[in-house]
Amino acid sequence: MAQPRLKTFPQIRRALLFYQITSVITGIGLLLLVAEMVLKYTPLHVELFAGGSGGFLHFATAIPGPGCTPTSMLTPWVGGCEIVSARGDGINLSLAILIAHGWFYVVYLFACFRMWSLMRWRFGRFLLLAGGGVIPLLSFIMEVFVARDVKAYLAERETNAAAKRAAKAQQTTTTDSIQETAP
Repeated sequence: MAQPRLKTFPQIRRALLFYQITSVITGIGLLLLVAEMVLKYTPLHVELFAGGSGGFLHFATAIPGPGCTPTSMLTPWVGGCEIVSARGDGINLSLAILIAHGWFYVVYLFACFRMWSLMRWRFGRFLLLAGGGVIPLLSFIMEVFVARDVKAYLAERETNAAAKRAAKAQQTTTTDSIQETAP
C-alpha cells in the first residue's frame, strides 16, 4: 500500500483539522436530527418552532396523514403513513435542522475524502468515515481514532526521516574525513 509523501504532511495536518471540525459539527447535527425525528414520528407528533405567536421556542403539533395507525407511525416507510409538517407561525427549526445537516454532510464527505486521499487509505476506510454522518455517534468515535492514528503516523514517519537524514549526514562526514586523511 502506498504511503503519503513527506511533503504532503502540512496538507495532511490541515485536512485533519478540517475533518475534526466537520465531524463534530456533523455529529451534533445528526444527534439533533435524531431528536427531531423522535419528536415528530413518535406519538408526540411535535416539531420545534422559533418565534411567532408561541414565543421564542415552542412546539407545534404535526398532523398524522390518512391511514396512520400507532404502529405505522413508528415505521412510516412501511405502512404508508405520512406525517404532515406542523403549521406554526414561526421558523420551523425541525426543518432547518434537517436541511442544515444534509448540506453540512456534503462538507463532511469532502473532508473525509480529502483525509482519505491524502493518507492513501483503502476504500473501506472512506466508507467507514462517510458512515459517521449517518450513524449516530460514529462521527465522534471516528474523529478520535482518526486523529490519534494520523498524528501518531506523521510523528513516526518524521522521526524515521530525521534519523535517516542524521545517519546520512554522519556517513557523509565520516567519508569526507577519511578522504582528507588519505595521502
